[in-house]
Amino acid sequence: MSSMRAAKLEVELMLHGCRSLKDKRQRLSRLRDRFGRQSTVAVCESAHQDSHQLGHWTFVACGTSPQVIEQSLTDIERYVALSLDAEVIGMQRSWLS
Repeated sequence: MSSMRAAKLEVELMLHGCRSLKDKRQRLSRLRDRFGRQSTVAVCESAHQDSHQLGHWTFVACGTSPQVIEQSLTDIERYVALSLDAEVIGMQRSWLS
């Protein structure tokens, strides 16, 4: 029987020109909409909730195959880098024990 594994991806974002929390939520809501529906990924805004121009999001992917987990995190990284109206200022992956 295979054991479950989990990995975390933290993403730090700068939202240039963002003047309100409403604007910030609109610009970043696609993260939760897109990845929050996947049964193997949990997503949350994990810091800077009250900052207009900074965002910090955490994604946790789980599964029995490390390759599938890595692919999920790679898909998230690609989406964040190419599809959001924000500058990526940091990304960090780590395996959870």
